[in-house]
Amino acid sequence: QVQLVESGGGLVQAGGSLRLSCAASGRTFSTYAMAWFRQAPGKEREFVAAISWSGLSIRYYADSVKGRFTISRDNAKNAVYLQMNSLKPEDTAVYSCAARRDIRATMDAPQYDYWGQGTQVTVSS
Repeated sequence: QVQLVESGGGLVQAGGSLRLSCAASGRTFSTYAMAWFRQAPGKEREFVAAISWSGLSIRYYADSVKGRFTISRDNAKNAVYLQMNSLKPEDTAVYSCAARRDIRATMDAPQYDYWGQGTQVTVSS
């Protein structure tokens, strides 16, 4: 069983930056693919970014965040991060961390096995 706890959300002005963190329990964290998803009020959950296992660390990004967000992982700390720059009001959502019992990352939410509770990100205009 893996537990995921997100932190780092908050209120920021448009153009600002935030860094989200996801702390994971479990001894096999380095072999899991990790991802961030987000859900805005009244909208479907959407993929944000993903990173494969630590051996390759292949990264995937949604087109809407490419060039502004960066996903990374620190296996020594059992953590994954989402650095968000040049934030826009449309980035406002609850951001959730997810883990997949597979070395390959995917943009498909149902393929992730563990989820955190989420952290709120609000970007004001």
